[in-house]
Amino acid sequence: MMNMRSLYTTLLAVVAWLAASPALMAENTEISPYSRFGYGALSSHANATQKAMGGVGLALRDSRSVNFMNPASYAAIDSLTFLFDMGVQLKGLSTNETRDGVKLSGKDFTGGLDYVTMEFPVTRYGAAAVGLVPWSQVGYSFGNEIVNGSNSNQGSGNVSELFVGLSARPFKGFTLGVNVSYMFGTLLNDMYVYGDGVTSLFERVTEVRDYSLRFGVQYGLDITRDHNVAVGLIYSPKKSFHGHAYGVKYDVNQDNSADTIGYASMKGAYEQAATYGAGLAWIWKKSLTVAADFTYQPWKNVKYRLIEGFDQPGANRFDNYWKAGVGVQYQPAARGSYLRRVNYRLGGYYSNDYVMVGSNSIREYGLSVGLGLPAPSSKTMVNLSFEYRHRAASPQKLVVENYWQLTLGFNINELWFWQNKLR
Repeated sequence: MMNMRSLYTTLLAVVAWLAASPALMAENTEISPYSRFGYGALSSHANATQKAMGGVGLALRDSRSVNFMNPASYAAIDSLTFLFDMGVQLKGLSTNETRDGVKLSGKDFTGGLDYVTMEFPVTRYGAAAVGLVPWSQVGYSFGNEIVNGSNSNQGSGNVSELFVGLSARPFKGFTLGVNVSYMFGTLLNDMYVYGDGVTSLFERVTEVRDYSLRFGVQYGLDITRDHNVAVGLIYSPKKSFHGHAYGVKYDVNQDNSADTIGYASMKGAYEQAATYGAGLAWIWKKSLTVAADFTYQPWKNVKYRLIEGFDQPGANRFDNYWKAGVGVQYQPAARGSYLRRVNYRLGGYYSNDYVMVGSNSIREYGLSVGLGLPAPSSKTMVNLSFEYRHRAASPQKLVVENYWQLTLGFNINELWFWQNKLR
């Protein structure tokens, strides 16, 4: 029969998920001028636990965490367990730029809901997950002087993924899974031009309404009683986006009269690159975990149509994306004093972004630390991660970004069913 306390907690989690979903759809926590290009800043698909470990997770399958990075991980859940995982974040950014020999700097802050996910068993050998997570975000604001005037550039919006995932365990140690996602959202890139008493607004609008697939496999092997290794692979196919993209010119001084430019369907003109990822993990006595990931996306030759009369020639050039990361998690003991039951995490990564600025690539590295704080009387966990990131163009540095990100994850872990034993 169903444990009434667990039922109550489960219902509260579902209500919270439904209440939080509309907020996540409109949430935008990006504040980088580099998000002006392409589809904005792409999400890493990492939860709070993984962010504290350098964003790794392709080979990890923790029965107390929803790992939506690799859908094959869902089948590792206990057959009686329900998981609800929600993450919120706070981000601070400082920028440095040298323009015409003058050093410029700025600071900004943002925060909000990051992801909401749930995971539950469907059979003894399989599990399912559902969630709402970010795919890309646009957020920036800066200005420039131009001939006979000035301009102001602003961007906002995001594309979210509402996914359903299924995973199965055909035999011991091996799991496979798939995420089917509905992608939706609108990205806005605005440029205000001021001059001679006239104000004009040029707006690029990208409306995405599409689906995506992510396939994953994992295999774990017990080498000895104390040593276990696991590998994980993911793949998302390249596909053409569905939706619409167009530019709009507004004459702000004349009742905001609008003129639409270059309205077009995205199908066949805008594409999403394929994703290839591989991860490796080593676990010692279920206490120490060391994991490493490598992800690759060939963006360089994907289609991205420029809007005539709005985009400059050569704008929105893409580069092949890659990211390498490594992370460590250590829990002194599963039982005992509170400090011995805490999970201590550390990680780092280095990446080459998919967008280019002129002939410059965008490079980024980050370091992270975190804690997994168990609730006193349950399996529920509060996951805290702190990340420092540095991003700059290469070979010209252009805008140099240094930012920190604090992510707080709430992982509710409850039993769905229990059975009384007859005596």
